[in-house]
Amino acid sequence: MHNDKAELRTRLLTARRAASPQWRETAARALAGHAAELAGPGQTVAAYVSVGAEPGTRPLLDALTARDVRVLLPVLLPDNDLDWARYEGAGQLAPAGRGLLEPTGPRLGPDAVTGAAVVLLPGLAVDRRGLRLGRGGGSYDRVLARLAGAGAHPLLATLLYEDELLEWVPAEPHDLPVDAAVTPAGVHRLGPGPEGVTA
Repeated sequence: MHNDKAELRTRLLTARRAASPQWRETAARALAGHAAELAGPGQTVAAYVSVGAEPGTRPLLDALTARDVRVLLPVLLPDNDLDWARYEGAGQLAPAGRGLLEPTGPRLGPDAVTGAAVVLLPGLAVDRRGLRLGRGGGSYDRVLARLAGAGAHPLLATLLYEDELLEWVPAEPHDLPVDAAVTPAGVHRLGPGPEGVTA
C-alpha cells in the first residue's frame, strides 16, 4: 500500500510540474469561480495558500473575501498539526517553513476549523468514493479527525486538476472521505450519493 501511494504521488507531482505557468494561472481562475460558490456571505471557509505547482488558490482567496466570506488559513505547528489565522489579504502573508506562506494575524487555535462551513483540503488526487491522496504529512488527517471528534460536518472539498479525479486511490482503513472535488470544470460531488458536476 505504501509503495502504491508513493508511486502515485511521484507520477502526479511530475505531471503537475510539467504544466506551464500560463496553464496553471488559467486553471486557478476557473477553480476560483467554482469554489467561491461553495460558501455565502458571513460563512467561514478554511482554505490554504497554494505552493509550487498545486492548483492555485490566490484568486480563490480574494474571490471568497469579495463575497464577505471569512477565510481561515493554516499555520503549521512543529508537530505537523495546524493552527489557523484569518486571511487579511496577500500583503499579510509571510514566508514560513517548507516553502509555505502563512497569515501574520492572531492565531485562533487548532479548533477554529470546527466552525467552518467549508473546509478546502489540498491533495494530489481524489477518487469517486471521496478518498483523498495527500502528500503524506498527516496534517489534514488530523483536521478531519478533529472535525469528526467535534461533531462538525462542513462541506469537505479538495482542489484538483481534471486528471487528478481518479476512479480509485490507495487508502488506509482510517482515511476519511471528502464530499467533493473542485476542478477547473466544476464541482464534482463524491461518495455514495448522486454524482455529477456543478459547473
